[in-house]
Amino acid sequence: QVQLAESGGGLVQPGGSLRLSCAASGSISSMNAMGWYRQAPGKERESVAVIIAGSSPIYANSVLGRFTISLDNAKNTMYLQMNSLKPEDTAVYYCRVDDSWGQGTQVTVSS
Repeated sequence: QVQLAESGGGLVQPGGSLRLSCAASGSISSMNAMGWYRQAPGKERESVAVIIAGSSPIYANSVLGRFTISLDNAKNTMYLQMNSLKPEDTAVYYCRVDDSWGQGTQVTVSS
């Protein structure tokens, strides 16, 4: 398993943008599945954006058109660009690569 470390969370006003990063301790180029998930208080963890090897990204309907997942295999890093943020995007965001999870990073959207 690889070790994962998220960064880039914080407090942002509605309509703002953030970019989350997920740095892996090893190569991610041969992984089968990777993605971003989030968990809001009192709610179950849900997928936000997922990439299955060889396929196009799959986005939750709630973030489609606003969030973009990307990979930099040279840096063993996965990103989540989040634009037009809404208060309902507030959650702890986790990255996942196969069976490995990061520790999570808090994103709060509030005025």
